[in-house]
Order: sequence, then structure tokens, then C-alpha cells
Amino acid sequence: MRILYIDIDTLRADHLGCYGYHRNTTPNIDRLAAKGLRMENCYASDVPCLPSRSALGMGRFGTRTGVVGHGGTAADPRPEGPGRSFSSKLARTTLAERFSRCGHRTASISSFAHRHSALHWLAGFHYVEHPGKRGLEGAEEITPLATHWLDRYGEEEDWFLHVHYWDPHTPYRAPDSMGEPFKDDPLPDWYNEARLKEHWDACGPHSAQEASGFTHEVPSWLQYPRQPTQVDSMGALRRVIDGYDTGILYADEHVGRLLDHLEKLGVLEDTCVVVSSDHGETFGELGIYCDHHTADEHVSRLPMVIRMPGMESQAGRVDRALHYQFDVAATLLECAGGSVPEEWDALGFQESFVEARDEGRDFLVITQGAWTAQRGVRFEDYLFLRTYHCGYHAFPELMLFDLGNDPHETHNLVDEKPEIVAKALGYLVQWLTEVADGEDECVDPIWTVLAEGGPYAVRGTLPEYLERLRKTGRAHWAETLGRVHPREAGIARES
Repeated sequence: MRILYIDIDTLRADHLGCYGYHRNTTPNIDRLAAKGLRMENCYASDVPCLPSRSALGMGRFGTRTGVVGHGGTAADPRPEGPGRSFSSKLARTTLAERFSRCGHRTASISSFAHRHSALHWLAGFHYVEHPGKRGLEGAEEITPLATHWLDRYGEEEDWFLHVHYWDPHTPYRAPDSMGEPFKDDPLPDWYNEARLKEHWDACGPHSAQEASGFTHEVPSWLQYPRQPTQVDSMGALRRVIDGYDTGILYADEHVGRLLDHLEKLGVLEDTCVVVSSDHGETFGELGIYCDHHTADEHVSRLPMVIRMPGMESQAGRVDRALHYQFDVAATLLECAGGSVPEEWDALGFQESFVEARDEGRDFLVITQGAWTAQRGVRFEDYLFLRTYHCGYHAFPELMLFDLGNDPHETHNLVDEKPEIVAKALGYLVQWLTEVADGEDECVDPIWTVLAEGGPYAVRGTLPEYLERLRKTGRAHWAETLGRVHPREAGIARES
């Protein structure tokens, strides 16, 4: 079985045409969806970048592997300990290794492992290549590497090729040659001046006043015309949305080039093509712009488009069941003749997948440990968020949103729907109990994140940020954050 897995970084599902977006950002992916299957409710188990792909590659929740953050202890898999044999569990059970063991040539064209020191991602791949720019490369540098590999191996019967594009990721840097393809298209209709004013008065990294981090001042090498450092007007908001969408369009153009290359080789119709991502992006949801700090809908929900040979009768089908991304990986492995390791948390659903039945999980739990320490529970039409560390956004401890009526998470229903909150907390306790069951090392890595001073991306930044809040008319937020995080307010980031 030939499998081309196209991994477009930071690809928010509702910014694709096939997911209902009003802009023509993804003509090639849309055509693929029309011939295949689109999953409406596919989520990363862990976000953002490093935890997400770690979970995908190892088939396990970050809470079990230990990888929930971008730095500190929680950025590396737990050591296997004294039970580690000559061949480690990692070497035996990664997604790439399982494809290799069922006779597939495996390759990853990606700088992910280089950028995040995620060497565990490489386990099991026969071939790995990246341009060495740690994610600042454009699609024009990735596609030739992928087509070169396809020229060598694409006509073989069994292979798994992972191709990773960074273009929608901040800083939004689609080449000038793309022009301004969306300058005449309206913005998503939930934005207005009153909402922008509310966001301008909020606090936290990547808030409207600090859309590039903790300040609007960024080094020259990170200044890009498509991404303003403050969202202080509807015009600035347009630059943000247009810049992101142009990055998506650019990546989609290269998806088309890969499909054309498969057709040139004569294997397109016999190749399973998957398009997905590692996480999404927020544009004002929960007061955050141009990044991915939470375990909410817009960070954890992923596009998942699959066109599988032999399933032409399902063309255009939409699967609305709840799935983790690694469940899809397990299903692809089953379809390729491989077996899902018993150590995995991923559940394959090959039978229902082939028979076009929407069968998934009753609820999902998503973990974020890089920018905040937070868990989301996704069930029915609801998203529940339990915050352990707010990442200096001053989130309440509990939040509940009805996504069917409030897709942008503007109205917290915790006080209005206590029975739904209780149900969500029950799901969270059930999940934590199941994840800890049988584990030799049961310490929740979220507690490790908290014990080491908070999420790595914000660790040591609070004293300086409190000063900025006071200087920019937000002293009330400085008082709140200093009260909630008294220890961190007195500890500066080490140089």
C-alpha cells in the first residue's frame, strides 16, 4: 500500500474550503476531499507541535509518554527504566517502525525533529531529510525533496511518505509572488470593533497588544509584512487573517504539485493520500492571536482528509464521529496490513472506516502543556476546559462552551450548566484513571510542568510582563496575575 501523509503545520480546520470556509484557500485539498473522506471531528490528543507529533508517532497520550510541553522534563519521553531491553519499546512501537515491519519503505521530509530536538520522531524511518532551517523553510524547499524521493521509490508497491509543510505557521511569510489573493474577500463574520476593543484590553502573550509574544517589538529577522505585531484595528486584523490564509493557499498549491507528480509516475489512483496537521491556530478566540496556547477547539481540532484506493463509493463522505488523530494513524496501519501495538492508546477502526459507518469515541481529552497547563474535554456539542496554569491569560479555572451555538468560545456556561460541567469532570476523571492504569510511572506530566515553574514558553517572563501591563493601561491585569502567580512574579527568566 502506498501512503502519502501530507502534514501542513498549524492548519486550522475551519479555514479550508471543504470545511465550509468562505475563502478559496484550498482548491487542491477540496478536490481531494470530494473524491474521498473528510473527518469533521478529528482532534490531536496533545497540543501543540512537539506533543502533537510525539503522540502521533508513538500512538500514545502525552500523559503516558511524558511529552506535553516544549521544554523542561515534559518535552522528552520518559526513560523506559530497568525493563528496557536491547531493543527499546520506542524502537519497536513507533508508527514508522510499524509500517516498516509490515514491509513498507518509510520516509519523513520534515524539519520538525530538528526544530524541537524530537529525535524520537525519527525512530523507524528509513529515510529522513530536511533543509536545515528549523521550520522557516518554505514549501518550495520541501516539495523538491519529496518529489526526488518519489522519483526513486514512488513506483514501489509499499511505502509511507510523510511530507511536512510549515507555511501557515507564524510568522506568516508566504512569498511576495503570492500577492494579496484575499484582499477582496470578507473577514469571518464574528469580528467587529467592539470585540477587537475587548481583546485589546485583555492580557497574556499573543493578546491583541502583543500579537508576537509578550511585546509588539520583535527582532528584525522576525518581522514579516503579512503579520502585524499588534491587532489594533480591523485593518491589522485583515493583515493577520489574509497572511495566514495566503500561507494555507501556498501550501495547498504544493499539495497539488505532489498530486501531479504522483499522476506523472502513474501511481496517483493507487496511492492513499492523507492531509492533516499537528494543531490549529487562534485568531481572537479566548483573547489569543497568531498562536496556539490552549486545549480548545481551534487549536486541537484538525483537518483530516483521506482519499483511499478502493473506496471510491465513499467519495465526498463526511465522518462526524469523534476521533483522535492517532486513531486514524492506527486505522491506516491496519489497512496496510500492519498490527497496532498493544502499548498504544490509539484505536484502529478499519471495519467501520471501510464500511462507511461513523463510529468513534464517546469523548476526547486534549492536553496542552507548552503555553498553558490545560485540559479540554470534547463531547456532544460541548468543550470543557480545565486550566491548571493560565499562561498569564487570566483564564478562570473552569470554562464550558456550547460549540454548536458559540463556535468562537465567547460565552462561558459554567454557572449556567452545572450538570454539564459535572459530566465533563466525570469524563476527565475517568480518562485520568484509565491513562494511569498499569503505568509504572504515574506522575501526570502536567504536575511536572507546574513543579518546574509553569509552562516552558512563559516560564520566567512574568516580572517583565507585569511592568508592560502597567505601562499599557492594564494595571488591573498586572494586579490579578501577580496575585494568582505570586512566586512567578518574583522570578525572572534565566538568560
